[in-house]
Amino acid sequence: MHALALKLKPLWRHFKRMELLYTLFHFIVAIAILVSFHEFGHFWVARRCGVKVLRFSVGFGKVVFSYQKNPDSTEYVLSAIPLGGYVKMVDEREGPVKKEDLPFAFNRQSLGARVAIVAAGPLFNLILAIFLYWMVAIIGESGITPIIGEPKANTLAYQAGFSRGEKIISVNDKKTPTWTKAMSAIFSSAISGEQKINITTQTTDGIEQSKSLNVPEEVSMKPKLLFERLGFVLNTPKFSPIIGTVLSNSSASSSGLQQGDLIIQADNIMIDDWMQWVEYVQQRPEKMIALLIERDGVQLPIAITPKATETNDKIIGRIGAQLFLSERDRKSMVVYYSLPVGEALLEAFHETYTNASMSLKMMGKMLIGKASTDNLSGPISIAQYAGQSAEMGYVHFLKFLAIVSVSLGVLNLLPVPVLDGGHLLFYAVEAIKGSPVSEQIQIIFQQIGIFLLLLLMLFSVFLDIERFF
Repeated sequence: MHALALKLKPLWRHFKRMELLYTLFHFIVAIAILVSFHEFGHFWVARRCGVKVLRFSVGFGKVVFSYQKNPDSTEYVLSAIPLGGYVKMVDEREGPVKKEDLPFAFNRQSLGARVAIVAAGPLFNLILAIFLYWMVAIIGESGITPIIGEPKANTLAYQAGFSRGEKIISVNDKKTPTWTKAMSAIFSSAISGEQKINITTQTTDGIEQSKSLNVPEEVSMKPKLLFERLGFVLNTPKFSPIIGTVLSNSSASSSGLQQGDLIIQADNIMIDDWMQWVEYVQQRPEKMIALLIERDGVQLPIAITPKATETNDKIIGRIGAQLFLSERDRKSMVVYYSLPVGEALLEAFHETYTNASMSLKMMGKMLIGKASTDNLSGPISIAQYAGQSAEMGYVHFLKFLAIVSVSLGVLNLLPVPVLDGGHLLFYAVEAIKGSPVSEQIQIIFQQIGIFLLLLLMLFSVFLDIERFF
């Protein structure tokens, strides 16, 4: 077994390099889509308001490709660094402007037009989120039926009177067809500051009943503590540890595990239940496990190293393999749902509004010290989420894009100089006093804004590194 592990080490290093490239690729794709759509909002509204746009660029740095119909039209550019984009408009504050272009300069437009152009970027991010959530709702997705297992003693679920076998129907009147939907609704409601969460359940006899989950404020401020204190457990019947679908670019795939493999032992410990195997893997991130499996009646040794994954502020191990379920088991446990076009649109608006309001509340709480900075994600975390969601399938990746698009839209609307919200703040002052804020004052506040954003970025990167190690 030791010799096998030594042979697998070069393969594992190669896999880790490929995994990094996979994550980096989807992170770049996500940022390119979200920021380019943001800039397209500025571009589209600027054109509608009569402002001359000199260049619309996807990416930064060296120009890779450009197209311009004629010298007086917009130049469309694809640049080497695909981590965003920009729109360059005719503006007297940024350099000399030809006399014939003065009526089309941004700085000469009405206050309403300038507000519309600046606000368009964040609003287009919110529109993109609505569209993505709408697509997800129409395409549909599957999940585990939200049936509660025995709540852990002295937890919030236990104190609220939840019992084994109850099915969660809705959270705060919002339908929750899957376990993930139910837990996300409860978790997000608690984090956003709702101390009383109304949950409707259905007993095994088909009787619906309402229960209130009371979440103390000091618990809701810390995601890790909240996750532990909630105490909800999925009701999982015993299943044989048989491997089902194996995800590509996963530990299971690189180790050679195949669908139908029966796990017999892990590090010489007998495994007779799937959840026992899941818990064993979760407790061993980045630690090699010596497996004994049965394939087609033959027992085989396999070495596998679970990938370290952050979940609810906790590092756990994952191998990227699902449980094999018979058709009968699948029908009893798995639910597939999608919505008609109209209902899907309403659902998309609701999801976008919920995430936007939760982001604002969380930012406000962190600002006054009432929420943990554990809620803050930096570029490393976002890149990891991009890779993980893509690995889980395109529907999950679309949901990831929607969540980040909402965050990007909300962040840019904050009244911080340099951000779009900072410009809107200056325009609000201009509307009140009847004249623009002086350029000198704008420059001072923009320098402060840049300093604050750099501090925030450095802090978020520090948190990411701390989580990683």
